[in-house]
Amino acid sequence: MDRSNTGPRAVITGISRGIGRATALVYAAQGGRVAGLHRDPNPETTRALEEEIRAAGGEPLIQVGDARSTADINRLADAAAAAWGGIDVWVNNAARLLVKPFLSMSDDDWSELLDSNLMGYIRGARAAARHMVPAGSGAIVNISSAVDPFPPTDMTAYVTAKGGIAGLTRSMAVELGPTGVRVNAVSPGATETPLNDQSWTEDVRATYRARIPLRRIAAAEEIADAIVMMGSPAARYVTGQVLLVDGGLTLNGSVGHKKT
Repeated sequence: MDRSNTGPRAVITGISRGIGRATALVYAAQGGRVAGLHRDPNPETTRALEEEIRAAGGEPLIQVGDARSTADINRLADAAAAAWGGIDVWVNNAARLLVKPFLSMSDDDWSELLDSNLMGYIRGARAAARHMVPAGSGAIVNISSAVDPFPPTDMTAYVTAKGGIAGLTRSMAVELGPTGVRVNAVSPGATETPLNDQSWTEDVRATYRARIPLRRIAAAEEIADAIVMMGSPAARYVTGQVLLVDGGLTLNGSVGHKKT
């Protein structure tokens, strides 16, 4: 068992790309032990990610699996805890996108989206807590979204899942707080990721830039920094909070009023 690294012991679902990958590399730069789950069965995807983490200074433990599988999530949690003696931070990040009008959505559409984007977080939080509660410490960080307070059209299921994550975060924080386990959420605004690239056009990007007070779309690394901060001792007295990391997008009510 290699215990040469002494940084945070972090587990990240959806680790192979976007915000998950960026978060893994931030932890690696801190000398972290970084475990994660992704769905790509191509061994080259796992190998390349492991090499990136090692090159950044971390120790990887990457598995292929699906957040929709309780067995896969439990296997990841048990492997990380066995390899490193525990889990310091668990990041629930794996998600899928569905852009579809509400009246066109079937029961299967709802079930599939919520199974990944909400039940996957419940599975991850439960697996993490089973290791953290006996240890008397740990931090769970759930990745929500600015779509919860600021919903776009045709994304009802996705928004519903993100709203559920906020409720899950607050209720778990109350229940697990006495055990020493903190639970928070980070809600990214417009962020350049492969997931968003599925539905964004250049017009969408231009609209975001016009509405965001900082006048730019976030890079995945900027969201990763907030995630790592919320899971760190710097946030040791913060629990049950949903941190918007959106460049001010959800604050902007400007519609071009005529000046008086």
